[in-house]
Amino acid sequence: MKPEWIGLGDACPTRSLLDRIGDRWSVLVLMELEPGIRRFSELRRAIPDISQRMLTQTLRSLEADGLISRTVFATVPPRVDYELTTLGRSLMVPLGALVAWAEANHTAVKAARCQPTTMPGAPASSRPTTAAAG
Repeated sequence: MKPEWIGLGDACPTRSLLDRIGDRWSVLVLMELEPGIRRFSELRRAIPDISQRMLTQTLRSLEADGLISRTVFATVPPRVDYELTTLGRSLMVPLGALVAWAEANHTAVKAARCQPTTMPGAPASSRPTTAAAG
């Protein structure tokens, strides 16, 4: 039986949260914060592909969602610490399971991406084949 909120489009109560943890950087930031408090510069070094601007945006979004907290210390230069909130810590169990699944099944998914795919209802002679890079 399908939950009644399925199909609500933008009104779906889980959509924005799934969008958040499904974006390119949020999971990596959350995983980096799991062991404890981290400074902005530590996060930047730990996730080398992320730009300073994108890290700032991701941190602000995670803070707005109540998943992380930000503490500013009045020093020169200012020191800013980030850490998971209680809500953010509660996300780490299911998120950790998802990460473990991804690590365990990466090879199988990559192999499946290299297999020919078919469009539903398409005759065998017109089946497109794709090889996704991954």
